[in-house]
Amino acid sequence: MAKAMQAVLLLLLFIQLAMGQTDVPEAPRIESVAMSARQPQAADAATIWYDDFDGPPKAYAESSGNLDDKCAFGGAGKSMLCLYEKGKQGRGNRKVFFGDAPAYRNKAVRVGEKFEDVYWRIYVKHQKGWTGGGPAKLSRATSIVSETWAQAMIAHVWSSGEALTLDPASGVVGGQVVTTKYNDFDKLHWLGNKPVSKFKFSSAEESGWWVVVEARAKLNTPGRADGEFQLWIDGRLESERKKLNWRGSYAAHGINAVFLEAYWNAGSPVTQSRWYDNFVISTKPIGPVTAPRNPVLLKTPFVGPGAQAAWEVELAADPDGAAVVWRSSGLGDETRVRVEPAHGAFAGPLAGKTALAPGATYWCRARQQGSTFPWSPWSGWHQAFVTEQ
Repeated sequence: MAKAMQAVLLLLLFIQLAMGQTDVPEAPRIESVAMSARQPQAADAATIWYDDFDGPPKAYAESSGNLDDKCAFGGAGKSMLCLYEKGKQGRGNRKVFFGDAPAYRNKAVRVGEKFEDVYWRIYVKHQKGWTGGGPAKLSRATSIVSETWAQAMIAHVWSSGEALTLDPASGVVGGQVVTTKYNDFDKLHWLGNKPVSKFKFSSAEESGWWVVVEARAKLNTPGRADGEFQLWIDGRLESERKKLNWRGSYAAHGINAVFLEAYWNAGSPVTQSRWYDNFVISTKPIGPVTAPRNPVLLKTPFVGPGAQAAWEVELAADPDGAAVVWRSSGLGDETRVRVEPAHGAFAGPLAGKTALAPGATYWCRARQQGSTFPWSPWSGWHQAFVTEQ
């Protein structure tokens, strides 16, 4: 029966090709994964800040922009909305102060501690069909050293066309902070806006699904050029800077603030939105969200000729797909699936199992078929997640 159906499908494809009907659906993405109710960072001693935007609003030192209960990672909850009206710079930011920050002492967390190596993570979703490249600003970590917001260093995660880039800056000469205010550009020493990511973060191609972005800033040992700045996108190291001289020999303050931003210098060419979710600041690597060992995967909506007729998804234990561990059976017009034997088969090292391995990281890829028959290409391997222990 299966061979007969395959023959019919091949005949239909031949007929379509002969008639010049070669349109295929867009390759889908796994939009997000239903998260475990308890995320490890929520109660980790290394966590400086945790906000999934679902509970009562957190007490940020500064904030603007609304929460959106119609768009959230995992299909439920809320996210932070960044709204870009045509020609305007955008609305939406959150500022967290911590440690030895001299500003907003009444709203800072982990007061009195000193942090010299900080990671921060955010999930970002661009509206489907996003256009215009990237808004200049996404996030930054900084060392604020006075009530006037003089800065010893800034770790900018900024746009470069459709990509992201690292743009570190120092406000120190020798052992002296020379800036006197926030964004004191004339006195900052820029350490080089490079390298850009290969991943086209703010592109139409990668719009419509949640992408995890994690950055790390490690201050240099006072008097040495051994600082670091790293950027991971979708679970892969995309940009890295080493041997940075963030602060000369200055050592009075550490990193004490992380900002989420929306500012688009030139203004958006059209009215459009993007969203942030699952924001974490930590003293250790964070990684992607944690999901159950039988996770639910959510697919992006069908785009292509006709309507969705079928789709398939695979999971792998590596970002290149060399170790496939689960293949779905043929799925229909639904947009979500639970990874379990009822909907597919475990393979490779998990052959015969009924769930994914505990505490492991997995990547997804998907393809879909339209009612006019052709299959889309497979997506790349993406949407990493970690399973519960």
